[in-house]
Amino acid sequence: MEFDVVIVGAGPAGLAAAIRLKHLAAETGKDVSVVVLEKGSQVGAHILSGAVIDPVALDRLLPQWREQDSPLQTQVSEDRFYYLTENSGIGFPSFLMPPLMSNHGCYIGSLGSLCRWLGEQAEALGVEIYPGISVIDAMFGPNGEVEGVITGDMGVARDGTHKDSYTPGIALTGKYTLLAEGARGSLTKQLIRRFSLDAESGPQKYGIGLKELWEVPKVKHKPGFVQHTMGWPLGDSTGGGSFLYHFGENLVSVGFVVHLDYANPYLNPFKEFQRAKLHPRIAEHLGGGRRISYGARALTEGGWQAIPRLAFPGGALIGCAAGFMNVPRIKGSHNAMLSGMMAAEAAFAALRDGRSRDVLDAYEQSLKQSSMADELKRVRNVKPLWSRLGTRLGVMLGGIDMWLNTIFPFLSHTLKHSKPDYASLEKAAKAEQIDYPKPDGLLSFDILSSVFLSGTNHAEDQPVHLRLTDPSIPIAETLPEYAEPAQRYCPAQVYEVVAEGDRLRFQINAQNCVHCKTCDVKDPAQNITWVPPEGGDGPNYVNM
Repeated sequence: MEFDVVIVGAGPAGLAAAIRLKHLAAETGKDVSVVVLEKGSQVGAHILSGAVIDPVALDRLLPQWREQDSPLQTQVSEDRFYYLTENSGIGFPSFLMPPLMSNHGCYIGSLGSLCRWLGEQAEALGVEIYPGISVIDAMFGPNGEVEGVITGDMGVARDGTHKDSYTPGIALTGKYTLLAEGARGSLTKQLIRRFSLDAESGPQKYGIGLKELWEVPKVKHKPGFVQHTMGWPLGDSTGGGSFLYHFGENLVSVGFVVHLDYANPYLNPFKEFQRAKLHPRIAEHLGGGRRISYGARALTEGGWQAIPRLAFPGGALIGCAAGFMNVPRIKGSHNAMLSGMMAAEAAFAALRDGRSRDVLDAYEQSLKQSSMADELKRVRNVKPLWSRLGTRLGVMLGGIDMWLNTIFPFLSHTLKHSKPDYASLEKAAKAEQIDYPKPDGLLSFDILSSVFLSGTNHAEDQPVHLRLTDPSIPIAETLPEYAEPAQRYCPAQVYEVVAEGDRLRFQINAQNCVHCKTCDVKDPAQNITWVPPEGGDGPNYVNM
């Protein structure tokens, strides 16, 4: 199948790029064929975010979106920030916060629902969107340029044989290919390595975000209420914190982020989240409510200095595939959309000029001169300071640095990230084990009942999509050295060490996988590689 532009991923970046391409085509009378491929069963099925959304990108892409029955209906009305101790919390006055940290004018909602709505807008413009399609590889031309992508086979049994339902993958060629796979995308990872796109940037940094959607009693619901916390239950040397947003019809999004450069191999992000909900500042919002959904996703945290080269022969990285999240704001969807729009403008200009499969230098140039670049530069030192100095001192100095960069935007000093997240774990023999409370079934829950609420499903008789480079390493190396941390950092209990008589076996429960990519990031041996399973498999998030 041949197209002008192939887009991998129907998230905010991919859909914004598709819509912008069609708008430009309509304005100039030039026909441009655009296809969007999405591995989820439907658009939005794999989308997970807080989400408090800065509408700057929507205002540029679809200026009339507020009058078009979009799913973003709840505007922020109250904004609170706390540093938590075990039983209390210290509030931060808003006047001490840099202006960029204000959520005034932002909207609370479901990014998954917004993407479904954006998908409808894109299809109305003539964009072809194919959900349930996993992309497993790229095609290359005679000079190494990307010519398009190859989708995965369907109906392959675990032993590699073809089932009755077997359908081979197909090739989709494009004059340009835009990767919008989100954080740690599998094809993005391949192309960054092939084209050495990260040769001049620092290592990308990640966090794991865990989220639940609750329905609470109407008397407790505060539409537009936003709360962020840091501190307890995490120690000072571990970055992260909670978020809590009231929106819609008695809905509350509650979640927890743990920076994946943590050191203690016994830390369990899922259990830290469950423990956090017991704090009075969070529990008071959830008591008497019921949990509706659960999910988890890795997020990019490296900031401006970790963004790789964006354009390569035949295509470009957009959205969180490149890493445009603003860490202190915990916001990235608006930047993802802006990057998609800028890539679309560069690709359209190239198509108009009769070019194809070259390097879209104009995209990189426009992004570096954009308001998005200004925003990310202002916060560029927050994450390195937090990682090096801990939460209390690092965040304080990060706040001062943000103020200085707000007042003096010409400042250029940039702190680098010292090492990738997988290299930050200390040996288990030196680490302190953590005693987590048992779930109470009211505010805190076990992991398997949580995975059930994610709607996750995989055909069991298919090749395992979590691949070990060396199957012996988990038991022979990472178990004695790091107490096999995959048992704890995975938010879906995919990995287990199972005793069989006098021997231990590393078990992969691939059907539990919520596609968060944390294992691909955090495994200290870098022995686990996440690859796409059959299209349509994985979580099926609703209102997440």
